Amino acid sequence: MPTITNTCIRLISRAVGLPDASVWKVCTQPLPALEDSQFLVRVHYISIDPAMRGWMNEGSTYIQGVQLGDVMRAFAAGEVIDSKNPAFPIGTYVTGLLGVQTYACSDGQNVERVPASSPNELPRYLGVLGMPGMTAYWGLLDKGCPRAGETVLVSGAAGTVGSLVGQIAKLHGCTVIGIAGGTKKCDYLRHTLGFDAALDYTQGSLSARIRSAAPQGVNIYFDNVGGDVLDAALENLARGARVVICGAISQYNNTTPDGKPAPPQGPTNYMKIVTARGQMNGIIVFDYFHRTQEFRSHMQRWIAEGKITLHEHILEGIESFPHALTMLFRGENIGKILVRVTSPSVPSA
Repeated sequence: MPTITNTCIRLISRAVGLPDASVWKVCTQPLPALEDSQFLVRVHYISIDPAMRGWMNEGSTYIQGVQLGDVMRAFAAGEVIDSKNPAFPIGTYVTGLLGVQTYACSDGQNVERVPASSPNELPRYLGVLGMPGMTAYWGLLDKGCPRAGETVLVSGAAGTVGSLVGQIAKLHGCTVIGIAGGTKKCDYLRHTLGFDAALDYTQGSLSARIRSAAPQGVNIYFDNVGGDVLDAALENLARGARVVICGAISQYNNTTPDGKPAPPQGPTNYMKIVTARGQMNGIIVFDYFHRTQEFRSHMQRWIAEGKITLHEHILEGIESFPHALTMLFRGENIGKILVRVTSPSVPSA
């Protein structure tokens, strides 16, 4: 195959606060020839996820941070266009940690085949059938352990994970209360997704409104936001409550008064866990990758039955990646945010 030019976005400095254009560099370079066991993927979609902000930091948490100068880590989906790996023949659709680039060379590590019939089906494997969907599914069912009749409260409820948590909880017979920012998102939760109540965290005392919506207390709180929203939820736990910590998107870009990175704000009333005789657990989706098919079989059935929906917000062109990431942290999207990559045509052999 003739030489292909790859366009990628590299991380060149550590962000302080909300990432801006100064932390990225757009690079173009020819791709080397494939080695044995490798294959080449033309990337069609890049997933924009809150976890990316943590990956931009130095050091390790559950995964090593992206090294300066490297292609930004991202889940993406595309089509194999050249291959020296019999497990990934030409024409195969794949998803995985392919990075923010137009083409990705892989040996199969951190990549999986998906049964898409066209590029138009790939966004589903980055959202409802991908990492966010699996996070919602296992975070709620394995960590939250919902029972019919219980009240589930979820923050960041108009985002990918939060919206799926609420819908799965409804399918398990729970009363669902979502927390989101703005009338448009709250209307979406109630009228499109079928949440029982939606609370705009920008309007008045959130704790008092949680208490009004859940007078018997919250049995499961699924947290995607952290900070003051987490504190408000903890004030309203029912006895035996389960708190699932998935993320803290309100805290990832914190800075000190002198402009340095600041640690996340911890809960000031964590003793509410004690008085509620409750428990708090964290969810990392990588722990459940070996159960992907189990998750997908249930989710695909719910989708086919019209019981699960997920709005997709798609931006065009790899150059829109920095803006898409900023949109995510400003809460300017509803549902799953993706970048559709506009790759140049593959040269003919």
